[in-house]
Amino acid sequence: MPKTLIQRIVFTILMATVMVYGMIVYNVALATGGLTGQTFLMALGELKIMVPVAFVLEFFVVEKIATALAFRVVRPDFGPGIITLGISTMIILIMCPTMSLVATILFKNPTAATLIPTWISTWAMNMPMAFFWQLCYCGPLVRLIFRTGCKVLVKENNTENNFEAA
Repeated sequence: MPKTLIQRIVFTILMATVMVYGMIVYNVALATGGLTGQTFLMALGELKIMVPVAFVLEFFVVEKIATALAFRVVRPDFGPGIITLGISTMIILIMCPTMSLVATILFKNPTAATLIPTWISTWAMNMPMAFFWQLCYCGPLVRLIFRTGCKVLVKENNTENNFEAA
C-alpha cells in the first residue's frame, strides 16, 4: 500500500504502534491475571520502549526478509489480498519471536539459565495472539486508517491545487 518512503514510514509507525500496544495489553493481562481498565494504562509504560524497537526491526530488517519469504509461497498473480496475507504472515513469524525475546530480556529479568526457557514460553504464548491480532484486527484497521488518510491528503492537495489554478 505505501508507495513513497514517507508513506512507508507512516504506515510502519502506525502498524508498530497498534500491533505492539495490543500485544503489550495481552501480556500485561497475562501477567496480572486478567484484563481490566488498568491493564490498558499499564501497557502505555512499555509502549514508549517497544514501539521504537518494533519500528526499527520492521522497517530496516524484517519487511525485506518477510517479503522475500512470502514470494516463495505466493506469486504476484495471486492478487493483493493473498499477497498481503502472505507478507503479514511472514512478518508475524519473524517479529513475534524477535519481539518476545526483546520483551523477555527487558521486562522478565531472566538469568542466564532461564533466558531461553522464558523466551520460548513467552513466544509460545504470544504467537497465537499475534496471528489473531494482526490478521483479524490490527492489520485491517491500520490499512483502513492509512488508506483513508491517504485519500484525505490527496483530496486536500487536489483542492489546494484547484484554488491555486483559479
